[in-house]
Amino acid sequence: MTHQNHNKALQDPIFKVIAEAAKEMDIKCYVIGGYVRDYLLQRGIPKDIDIVAVGSGIELAKKVASKLSGKPEISVFKNFGTAMLKNKGVELEFVGARKESYHFDSRKPVVEDGTLEDDQKRRDFTINALAISLNKDDYGTLLDPFDGISDLDNKLIRTPLDPDITYSDDPLRMMRAIRFASQLNFTIFPQSLDAITENKDRIQIISKERIVDELNKILSSPTPSLGLGLLHKTGLLEYILPELTALQGIEEIEGQRHKDNFWHTLEVVDNISKHTDNVWLRWAALLHDIGKAPTKKFDKKIGWTFHGHEFVGSKMTYKLFKRLRLPLNDKMKYVQKMVLMSSRPIVLAEDFVTDSAVRRLIFDAGDHVEDLMTLCEADITTKNPKKQKQYKNNFKIVRQKIVEVEERDHVRNFQPPVSGEEIMATFGLKPSKEIGIIKDAIKEAILEGEIPNEYEAAKQYMFQKGKSMGLTKS
Repeated sequence: MTHQNHNKALQDPIFKVIAEAAKEMDIKCYVIGGYVRDYLLQRGIPKDIDIVAVGSGIELAKKVASKLSGKPEISVFKNFGTAMLKNKGVELEFVGARKESYHFDSRKPVVEDGTLEDDQKRRDFTINALAISLNKDDYGTLLDPFDGISDLDNKLIRTPLDPDITYSDDPLRMMRAIRFASQLNFTIFPQSLDAITENKDRIQIISKERIVDELNKILSSPTPSLGLGLLHKTGLLEYILPELTALQGIEEIEGQRHKDNFWHTLEVVDNISKHTDNVWLRWAALLHDIGKAPTKKFDKKIGWTFHGHEFVGSKMTYKLFKRLRLPLNDKMKYVQKMVLMSSRPIVLAEDFVTDSAVRRLIFDAGDHVEDLMTLCEADITTKNPKKQKQYKNNFKIVRQKIVEVEERDHVRNFQPPVSGEEIMATFGLKPSKEIGIIKDAIKEAILEGEIPNEYEAAKQYMFQKGKSMGLTKS
């Protein structure tokens, strides 16, 4: 137990209001969890604060709200015995100190009132069980019954109780352990890591939404391979993203080997994370090669092939998003598009770059062409410095060419210079497939560089095309 004073953590005037409200109600209360952890790690001031009361958390929240100017609204969650209120952009959650016991087939506990120590025991990790007193007799004192301070110093994730019980009771904690290890660059205590492996199949009782929430936090961490590697090591990944674990391993036939696409993928995710915080682009990096497992073949003449893996991977992306209950909106379409196009710039970088190939790339990628280039650059994981330099230089050339071609030809988010209505009026046509044929021909001529992306040139081309189809001007 550490009795050092931490008044510095309590500079926000809200803490004095809470202390006063608790004193009037004659109950004890403490700030606990993430706020205390992040203050001690000097990770900036968190926007949410958890308050535990030895008594009714809901009543304390009501009392606090009545003392604040503007009388903030309270959200009460009776079933959980919690209440939430927002004050000046900070979210405060109040809960009564609890003892918990669990049934095997659910992560919903049977809850009874308890002491502060009971409440600290039920917390997931020692670093989240740290509490600071808001009571007059020991205001600002840190209460640390499980030596969470040492674990913070030693960068360790450890459970207050037997990890087997902690994880079996609430299997989401296995994901949380890995997420904190990934976010904070901490190590999971060996006994705790073994317990995750032992309990891995328990993850199946957790909702997909909660799993994805943790997965997104792992993907958003500075080096996602730390968390993804731990998910793989413990066997959890097999339950969550079997498409990814299917990429692991190297096969050899007749002395020909292919690279391990699983570890390559984790490298690509780490690479891209240095250049983007966009979690959906990180998802694209994670899934860019998933089509390689089902398309892998050995050809005696050319060795290992993965024909069409980008197309197969983009189809798999939809199924994966659906299964994990990830959004099936433009976010999913974006990831699909990135997976589908993930090899396109690589081909351009290897060959002589023609303007028409660059125009098609910009046309197909639209607003996402920079993201696509970022993905392809992250995909360079060769350890050969000469090759790496060559690839990077080639991509620079492609990027330069994209800028030049787009400035001149404006094909990004292409709108045909001649509308369908004008084609109909010109040739006296009703809606018909001829209109689509002419529009497509104009688009192709522009992408191929036969005509500039301008109205007059497109109009002349429309006359020619119509004529060749036997159409006459009306």
